[in-house]
Amino acid sequence: MTTVNPVTALEAPAADSDIAVRAYFLGQSIDLRAIAQAMEISAPLPTLLMIAIGDRGQGVLFSYGAVVLFGLSEAAEQGFIATVTPHINAPFDRPETEAATIRLSANSSGKVQDGLIFLSSLDALRLQLVADVMAKSVVLAHYEIGAAAVFDRIEPYAAELQRRRVRVQGDQLLKQIGQTLTIQHKIVGRVEIVDKPELLWEYPELDLLYHRLEDEYEIRDRHSALERKLDLVSRTAETVLDLQRQQTGLRLEWYVVLLIVVEVLLSLYDLFVRPR
Repeated sequence: MTTVNPVTALEAPAADSDIAVRAYFLGQSIDLRAIAQAMEISAPLPTLLMIAIGDRGQGVLFSYGAVVLFGLSEAAEQGFIATVTPHINAPFDRPETEAATIRLSANSSGKVQDGLIFLSSLDALRLQLVADVMAKSVVLAHYEIGAAAVFDRIEPYAAELQRRRVRVQGDQLLKQIGQTLTIQHKIVGRVEIVDKPELLWEYPELDLLYHRLEDEYEIRDRHSALERKLDLVSRTAETVLDLQRQQTGLRLEWYVVLLIVVEVLLSLYDLFVRPR
């Protein structure tokens, strides 16, 4: 394998051929430097590594755990993933995937229709932008599923609030809040879903292409919807936890009052009833 500089021309399949693209979200993070050393290729950029795979295949690896592969058969994809798996931190048992096909079209660059991505050329910069958007899309898909599961678990808590009963263990609520914060940290802090790729600062002429791809995959809309859902989950869990604390405090107050009453009754017994 040889490295491909992200800002140089990329050898691509014949112009009349479609290129298969598949994005994987493999784990919490990928050690790009270790992969570069193992493959004896030049050092990667801090957040991504773009390499040639075989004769015509290409791969873009992101430090946050996503991999996007271009022009590979399914067997070649699985073989490549097997080589990078030892360098994945906390790999997922069932990685989220998303497939598409690139087709050359000078007049429709950036358009996405029925799984087809139209590009005016197959240079490394455009493929890197496609990889960036598809990687973000597959990460969003993974956490949309996770957020939906958390949302389903938090729904009974909201129902208990309606009935003015809170019977949930505090550690369960803290777990839900922790899962929500973990997702928010991942999509905002590490993946930087709504941030533009750094290469656009050097190549502003590609800004329109990136935003068109971003709009086609609804990256910002999906991110906003996920943020709203996570915020609702977090606020619901915190509200239930606060009410539970209030109920616990109220019970303790009643216990104290009961102890005082018992102590008073015992004192009265000693004064007036107990035989001398």
